[in-house]
Amino acid sequence: MICSIKHSTTSFPCSDQSPTRVPVGGSTRNPSKIQSLSKPISFKDSKIVLKQPLYVSHLQDFSGSGRNPSKIQSLQKPSNGSGQNPSKIQSLPPLYVSHIQDFGGSGRKGIHETVCNAYEADHSQPLGQSEAGQKMKIGLYFATWWSLNVVFNIYNKKVLNAFPFPWLTSTLSLAAGSLIMLVSWATKVVEAPKTDVEFWKALFPVALAHTIGHVAATISMSKVAVSFTHIIKSGEPAFSVFVSRVFLGETFPIGVYLSLLPIIGGCALSALTELNFNMTGFMGAMVSNLAFVFRNIFSKKGMKGKSVSGMNYYACLSMLSLLILTPFTIAMEGPQMWEAGWQTALTQVGPNIVWWVVAQSVFYHLYNQVSYMSLDQISPLTFSVGNTMKRISVIVASIIIFRTPLQPVNALGAAIAILGTFIYSQAKQ
Repeated sequence: MICSIKHSTTSFPCSDQSPTRVPVGGSTRNPSKIQSLSKPISFKDSKIVLKQPLYVSHLQDFSGSGRNPSKIQSLQKPSNGSGQNPSKIQSLPPLYVSHIQDFGGSGRKGIHETVCNAYEADHSQPLGQSEAGQKMKIGLYFATWWSLNVVFNIYNKKVLNAFPFPWLTSTLSLAAGSLIMLVSWATKVVEAPKTDVEFWKALFPVALAHTIGHVAATISMSKVAVSFTHIIKSGEPAFSVFVSRVFLGETFPIGVYLSLLPIIGGCALSALTELNFNMTGFMGAMVSNLAFVFRNIFSKKGMKGKSVSGMNYYACLSMLSLLILTPFTIAMEGPQMWEAGWQTALTQVGPNIVWWVVAQSVFYHLYNQVSYMSLDQISPLTFSVGNTMKRISVIVASIIIFRTPLQPVNALGAAIAILGTFIYSQAKQ
């Protein structure tokens, strides 16, 4: 389209003939009316206001359809009309467009306003560069997520070995996260979410399931090796399919059901060959799987359409879980047990136990915060693959750091279970 629009204090000459139906692209349509007025007017219908008269020298291809509509030209004198090209209009008095709705002749309705925003060329980026930046961002999320999770599991196990009170340890993890976010909101580092009573009502079942899953996993790691807990937790997809099928009536492709076979088989093989097997630790991991499945279901059902997401969503979840967990923690363990256990830990470990407790509490919040933030940036499939790789990182790191004895058949069971989890994530999508 070649269109020249100039601002001026005078108008160009044009004829005072009444509006004429101009053929556009071979069809007779009535474009916007062309009227001669005594003064410029405002385009109220189209929401365009002309502060100065507009000059239009060419409207070639103005309809946007690729066809050459009528050319509107300003000439110094009118023609006699003989031999006139029907696509040309000549006029002398000032030309004003009183209505431009449907000027393009497309026949579409409901389009009353077009807003064009200029964007600086210096700010534009090539498509390939943008995609590379997105991949780098996802990679950074994954690397941070895995690293924080590995560090948390190491310090969490160290604390539980020296101070075997999983209820208090779980509570401190939630308390640290709640404190971090309250300070972030107070200092305006993070914008505080706008919540109401309905939001907290919908969040309550999610927080309840999250609390149960968190405590159960901590109890499991206080009784068995970190690697064994995570091998059993890799069986969470089997619980997800079971709960969704029985309680929600959902059906899945045959590939999803088949992917559960290596998951269940691998977990069973690993459990049977675990050298330091403990039933409490095994059941804790199983209960954690079930609780987190319900957490995901409640979150998907109850929190749909809620505006709070990402780190603020997890912050609210932590605070509500802390309120739920605190009275149960006091009832299950209590200050007297904690005092005796703390003295023993100080004797065995020394002041380092304080650093371990702080580290496991802070890193628990950070790795969960990053995981919830990554959910806003990547697809569920990518997140599932990342979660599988994270579990592998934790298992390998814990075996190396704690020198966990591992039989070849036990390692085979873990590999089969994790492979099944990966296949499940692919089949479900």
